[in-house]
Amino acid sequence: MPIKIPAALPAYNALMNENVFVMSEVRADHQDIRPLKMAIVNLMPTTVETEIQILRLLSNSPLQVDITLLRMGSHESRNAPPGHLERFYVTPDKVMHERFDGLIITGAPVETLPFEDVDYWEELAEVIDYSAVNVWSTLHICWGAQAGLYRRYGVPKSVLGKKLFGVFPHRVNERNSMLFRGFDDEFLAPQSRHTASDRASIAARPELTIQSETDETGVFIATAREGREIYVTGHLEYDPLTLDGEYRRDVAKGLPINIPRNYYPGDNPELPPVVRWRAHAHLFFRNWLGYVYQETPYDLRDLK
Repeated sequence: MPIKIPAALPAYNALMNENVFVMSEVRADHQDIRPLKMAIVNLMPTTVETEIQILRLLSNSPLQVDITLLRMGSHESRNAPPGHLERFYVTPDKVMHERFDGLIITGAPVETLPFEDVDYWEELAEVIDYSAVNVWSTLHICWGAQAGLYRRYGVPKSVLGKKLFGVFPHRVNERNSMLFRGFDDEFLAPQSRHTASDRASIAARPELTIQSETDETGVFIATAREGREIYVTGHLEYDPLTLDGEYRRDVAKGLPINIPRNYYPGDNPELPPVVRWRAHAHLFFRNWLGYVYQETPYDLRDLK
């Protein structure tokens, strides 16, 4: 089944050209089913690219998913195409009266700032608080995971000695977790961050379970409330060339950046990267959607 998005959204044509099953709002409104209601708080400067990455993964299931795109009203984006946010996004205050099956909070390029110094922190904190009751399962990605862990559990973050950058193997700690159905014992995932949430602080909270980690990258996935909160410190959603684009951007700016690990053949950036995380990315999101579909009350008013 498809995701339901406006036909004018750039992601619509991009995904249609990939033979991804998407459905316009007009067609979806004539179907008599109860679709999953998903909201996405998109904090990334690569607005359209991030939309495509996440919507591609949400489309890979038998379920119809209705999408609501959210932006921070307290922040002025300088990177989105002119008029894009105003046309396709709403601010959180417009949906606080609604309930959702799922919510995704993306990463953001603000990770070295103290949380309270981020100009939209209070607004995002309100969204995180709102989701505890009004969303069945919230998926936090990268800085979004750090923000959620800090807001809910006071887990601090620290600046790494150098950027964690590349594609890394991660092990599965909880083999019986619904998130890892069909997973190998070890799987690859991209990482791109300058900071890390404190593992000891995560492990010290009995509400949190470390589902996946590695000695090199630290905690990769932690969960709470049996999957109603999911914290992913990396970027399973990344496209084949996302790390390449970040690397070349920083090189062009003269910033200190290492070649992304385990990405280019022979660590040669003149060669195209080899994608080795795509299958597990699709499987992870499919597992999450399946969990949400099975566990969310049919009537969202029954959420507790």
